[in-house]
Amino acid sequence: MFNSLSDRLTATFKNLRGKGRLTEADVDATVREIRRALLDADVAVPVVREFTSRVRERALGAEVSAALNPSQQIVKIVNEELKEILGGETRRIRLAKNGPTIIMLAGLQGAGKTTLAGKLSKWLKSQGHSPMLVACDLQRPNAVTQLQVVGQRANVPVFAPHPGATSTELEHPAGDPVAVARAGVEEARQKLHDVVIVDTAGRLGVDADMMEQARQIRRAIVPNEVLFVIDSMIGQDAVNTALAFDEGVNFTGIVLSKLDGDARGGAALSVSSVTGKPVMFASTGEGLDDFELFHPDRMASRILDMGDVLTLIEQAEKSWDKDEAARMAKKFADQEDFTLDDFLAQMQQIRNMGSMKKMLMMMPGAQNIRQQLEQFDEREIDRVEAIVRSMTPHERVAPKIINGSRRARIARGSGVHVSEVNGLLERFAQAQKMMKKMAQGGMPGMPGMPGMPGAGGGARKNAKNAPKKKAKSGNPAKAAQERKDAEARRANAAKALPTGASFGQQSGDFDPSQLNLPKGFDKFLGK
Repeated sequence: MFNSLSDRLTATFKNLRGKGRLTEADVDATVREIRRALLDADVAVPVVREFTSRVRERALGAEVSAALNPSQQIVKIVNEELKEILGGETRRIRLAKNGPTIIMLAGLQGAGKTTLAGKLSKWLKSQGHSPMLVACDLQRPNAVTQLQVVGQRANVPVFAPHPGATSTELEHPAGDPVAVARAGVEEARQKLHDVVIVDTAGRLGVDADMMEQARQIRRAIVPNEVLFVIDSMIGQDAVNTALAFDEGVNFTGIVLSKLDGDARGGAALSVSSVTGKPVMFASTGEGLDDFELFHPDRMASRILDMGDVLTLIEQAEKSWDKDEAARMAKKFADQEDFTLDDFLAQMQQIRNMGSMKKMLMMMPGAQNIRQQLEQFDEREIDRVEAIVRSMTPHERVAPKIINGSRRARIARGSGVHVSEVNGLLERFAQAQKMMKKMAQGGMPGMPGMPGMPGAGGGARKNAKNAPKKKAKSGNPAKAAQERKDAEARRANAAKALPTGASFGQQSGDFDPSQLNLPKGFDKFLGK
């Protein structure tokens, strides 16, 4: 969504690198480029004016002039100001002390309210809550059916006593959304659901009838949170729509939908600043799991191409199988071989985390390789998995037995070329060697690992100076002769050793008088 803005800001900061001191002209040029970047991204003009004014004032202040690296200090200022535009701090749902927490969704038609109701309910369920959906959008055709399908996919119950616009009733073909909302809250209270999500109707534009209906629903159910769902791709009209809904229903938080789109999306940055309401959630895809709590500081870091490692770690912790991780850790500690079955298990763990592109884009500096990431084919993981699953169990454990005919069979079974099978086996062999070195403590630059100087390992400390073992011959007759010679050498060495006493002293040569012992002490020696 913010790729264009990120590229412009990153290019602007590159011009500041290497400068030990910034003049007022340098600051003015930088602020001018930031202003152009924000305007090109559809950020509202009043927000741009206020943002650049604060950045210029701080950039000309003491915090930059006294800094050791002024260019990095300006990046820090822009990051902090972006965070303020996006709401400042992470805002979570305020839960009700007594009874169910009531969340009302409002917004224009097409913003994604119904789908977002399912995403929010699934997210709340993963947090340990028991949500229920209430279908109050009785104007849009099949809106109730859509909510029921979404609720079924999220495994969340849906209260829908009225079929909505598809009804054949004559007196009230559209039904009464206010009565449905009130009955839905009462149903949730009786069935002990602790969260109620009310999906309301939208329009193609803001009108009086829509706002009046939303106000009546709000007065009837008295929600704890009113979330305004806004399409991140609608442009400058986002600000006017947000102001109209804030005046009509006085929403308490904002949800940005369609953040995975390719529009400039800067108008979404303006909504929180203009209305003074925080952005609480973000929808980043079409799947029910493409939904996350909005963190202003992390989004600002993404825009400035500084990555979002914390979100990446949270996704890994949420989707990673702890039992599988413990099994791999034990296998690593026991220095067991890393097999293709283990490789397949790790691939499935990564798949559970979601899109590879999205994960890689959260890494710092990802904008520099964005073109390569956009060309990355997510189906490559499917092809690799198909290759491994086309192998026999014995081949996965001992890949060295995979010869030419086996490779051709695996390629036919997985629907790929033999060259792709060869490439996978080569990459796996390299990964296997690396894992083995790490398990043995042979990886350089890893303090505390066995075998490292000063790390207490000692097992491989003098490996370079140790005599090399002679390789065994592949000729059976020659190998047998080598074994006989080795046994003869060991027998001769045993004969040469002194017998009897410890410390190399022969018992037959021992004379107690040579020790100059005290008088009478020789009786303790058994002589």
